[in-house]
Amino acid sequence: MWFKNFSVDDLNSRPKNHIGGLLDIQFTEIGDDYIVGTMPVDERTHQPAGILHGGASVVLAETLGSIASYMCIDPDKYVAVGLEVNANHLRPVKSGLVKGICTPIHIGAKTHIWDIKIYNDRGKMNCISRLTVAIINKPQ
Repeated sequence: MWFKNFSVDDLNSRPKNHIGGLLDIQFTEIGDDYIVGTMPVDERTHQPAGILHGGASVVLAETLGSIASYMCIDPDKYVAVGLEVNANHLRPVKSGLVKGICTPIHIGAKTHIWDIKIYNDRGKMNCISRLTVAIINKPQ
């Protein structure tokens, strides 16, 4: 499914001066048709009530899906950009790590749709998200 063989180290060695780097999102596993990443639940990702901000969960979901799309395309010809994201927040998380598992729903020539399920440290799902990614020609 992937355009080339990627390692977890390849994904984690990307520049850190972006929102995924600021929130310490780390890739932990690459399978034949999925990727997994984690994000800490701490002062960077809390909302004022002291629980995981829904927007931070969406950042994790969009990071996983966007990178998964990047892994499916020829980066010399195409760019993957988010088109639509939605999320249902199922339960609060106060601390620890959340883990997102990203799997494909549709991989087309011009759009990719990803299912991202996010779990707390106890393995309970706290968010489910769907991301649509547009595949566009790389600007010259």
